[in-house]
This record gives sequence, structure tokens and C-alpha cells, in this order.
Amino acid sequence: MLRQQAGLPAQALEQGALALSGDGAAYPSSFCLDVAAPAAVAASGLASALLYQRRQQRAMPQVQVDVGHVLAECSGYFTLDGEQPNLWAPISGLYACGADVGEPGWLRIHANFDHHRDGVLRLLGLPTGAATTRQQVADALQGWTAQAAEERAAALGLVVAAARSPEAWQAHPQSAAVAAQPLLSITQLDSDQPAAPRDGPAPAQHRPLAGLRVLDLTRILAGPVAARSLAAQGADVLMLNGPGLPNIEAIADMSRGKRSALLDLKTPAGQQKMAALLDQAHVLLQGYRPGALDALGLDPQSAARQRPGIVYASLSAYGRSGPWADRRGFDSLVQTVCGINWAEGQAFGSAGLRALPLQILDYSAGFLLAFGIQAALYRQAKQGGSWHVQVSLARVAQWLQSMGQRPVAAAAATAPSGAPPDAYLEEMDTGFGRLRAVRHSAVLQGLPGGWPHAGQPPGGDPPRW
Repeated sequence: MLRQQAGLPAQALEQGALALSGDGAAYPSSFCLDVAAPAAVAASGLASALLYQRRQQRAMPQVQVDVGHVLAECSGYFTLDGEQPNLWAPISGLYACGADVGEPGWLRIHANFDHHRDGVLRLLGLPTGAATTRQQVADALQGWTAQAAEERAAALGLVVAAARSPEAWQAHPQSAAVAAQPLLSITQLDSDQPAAPRDGPAPAQHRPLAGLRVLDLTRILAGPVAARSLAAQGADVLMLNGPGLPNIEAIADMSRGKRSALLDLKTPAGQQKMAALLDQAHVLLQGYRPGALDALGLDPQSAARQRPGIVYASLSAYGRSGPWADRRGFDSLVQTVCGINWAEGQAFGSAGLRALPLQILDYSAGFLLAFGIQAALYRQAKQGGSWHVQVSLARVAQWLQSMGQRPVAAAAATAPSGAPPDAYLEEMDTGFGRLRAVRHSAVLQGLPGGWPHAGQPPGGDPPRW
């Protein structure tokens, strides 16, 4: 299915050998986490091998994927200077709600950014700032139904989700809109100046994507995972942040392999610099809501007109159409909305909801986006043109749900904790400190791995190629 949706010829990925090993026992779930994420990693790795074959005129290397390693990468585990950061804000998470209005339900709040936290607190009539406790939020939510809180929060641009059963989500109009979209969309963009086929610069050091220039405008997990996966195969990834934009703690992990610059796209000077960067880029990757970049001239069509031959990659929460197309969302909220938390709780015999042990939607979406970008590069080299690659968290959730659920053992009720096996880990000095984190889980036999750059905080590198 992935090969067909990517528009690759039948023999394209069959020429390469895939060596799959290991299992996902360390991350128990009723859902097929050990199928979805490894499939996406394998597809991305095979696409890297295919590009290596085309650019180097050599045999495709074997792609080695250890399922346990993939899931360890999806855990997002890392330490800085020996300490494991807390990646969740105190009031983020699931809450029972609606008891005081006779309509009990469940609600998930995402408050990892201070402005999202304070927006939710104002909505609930609570003091803003870090001093407000989780218990205060829980008490205030008893006067709100889940649906009312979700709708009011969405109108204010906040990230709050009402929990639904899978059946309730299937009856929602956004579910139908998402289901009508492919898991991976790769389409050719119209342009006044159609680009001729090109293979990009000749690879160096036997890295499949060496010389490929990627502009990374993403910040939250799925997009950064995609860009980091490309960097793992040698791409030159330039991550751009705006001055004053907040970032999550995981930026230390997600910056591996990338250069990190600051650029204010709201100023003429910043826009001029962005245009110069785009002129020399092969890939532009962004994770904003559909239409959010139009005013800056960075929508897909405008980018293709300015840089014929660009591969433009978009990551969204709920897809490109439907009543929720412009709604903000993250992995944890999509899990809650589409019934995954409800179904996982049922499978484990829980009285409430249960989150998956991994942010599997973010990571699977990121690996799929990396696969789609590479498939588009392959097609561009043969057909020419500019290309648009699209993936959404909600469609990835439906893909995971379509694989069904499996019985779980009572002994599996405890989520994994602690570090993954040492064999999956690496250490390096970065601009954030001494980083210990999980290596990329797609290994191309006989080719060097590792990262072209150590991670730096935003602004640690100049905005240039």
C-alpha cells in the first residue's frame, strides 16, 4: 500500500532487501505499535537505499530494522548531562469532567507551551501561571461538559480534546473527511516554470542523501522526526525558528543532525533571507495548519513558482479538508479524539482512558513523511516538476486502528520506564549539553551512519547553506 500511494514502480523497493528483527514486547499495547512504526521506518530506509542506488549507480544496500529499536526511538528517550527532562507540563493530560452538570466525560489538555496553558486557565476562570495546580483544573472541569470545553477551547486557538469512543469518532464528519484522504499523499504541483528532472548534487561519503538541502520549519515531534530521519541519511537540514517562538524540551533530541538558525519571517529582511534559502533548497518541510503560511508566500504553489523542482512536505493534525482541517492538534489529542485512548483502556480493563505507551502517531507520521519526501525526490528525478507530500496525524491514527487490536496480558499493565538498551543509544556533545539518546533505527548495511551535525539551540548556526 505504501509503495502504491507513493507512486513508486512495483520493482522499485523490491530490489532492496529488508532484514527485520526484534519485537515490541517492551512497549505493551493492544494496538499494533510493532507493525505501524517499523513499517514506516522500513519504507523510509528502503527509499533511502533506492535513492542511493540511483545516485551512486550501485546495488541497493540491505536495510536493517530492529522492531525494538524502532519503538525505543519512538519513546523519545534522552538525557541531558545525565538528567532526563520532564517532557510534560503539570496540567497536561487526561481529566474526568462534567460531573456537576450531569454529563460525565473525559477531556485531554495539552499545555506544554505557556500560552496554551494560560489560555486554558483563563477559559476555566483560574489564575494563569505555573502555580495553578492540576487539582484546581480538575475541580473546575466538573462544571464543563467535554464537548463544550473542546469547542470553546478550539474557538480560542487552544489545544483541548474531548474523548470519544471509536464509534463516536467514526460518526463525526471530520472522521469521514480524514478517511477520504490517502495515508500518504504525493501530488505534482502546477508551476509556470515546470522543473526538469534532476538528481540533485552527487552524494559524497556514500551517504544516500548527502548534498540534499532541507529547510525544516517544524517544531513539534512529527515534522522534526521526518527532518531528523533525512539527516540520518546525510541530508543537510537547516532548522529555522522564529525569534521568541517557544520550543519543547525535546528540541535537544530533535536537533540532532541539523543546523539551527533564527529567522523572523515577519520582517522584510527575514523574508528576503528565506527567499534566498528557498532558491537553493531541495525540500521544504512545514507543520503548520493548512493555509497558515499563505500570507508569507510559503504555500505549496508559491514555493513551487519561486523554486521549480521543490519537494514541499506538509504535516497537519486533521488533514487538509473537513470542518477540523484548520484545528490545532498533537499526537496525544488525536489519540483521545479518535477513540484510541478509549479502546486501549477497554483492552486493559481500565475504568477510564489509557494512553498508548508511545507517541506513535507523531513518530509514524514523521517516518512516513520522510518516506514520502524521498519518494517524491525519486519521482522528480525521473519526471521533473515540483511535488507536494502530505501526511496527517488523524489519518495515521485511522491506519493504526485499521490493524485491529490484540489481547493484552495483565502483566503488561505497567508502562515501561527507564532507559532503552545501551545497544540502541549514542552519546554526543551538543549545544544543549551532553546528550544521550536513541540512534536512528533504519540502518543501511555497509553505509556510514551518524549525524552530519551535533544539535544546537535555535540561533546556534547562521541562516545559510
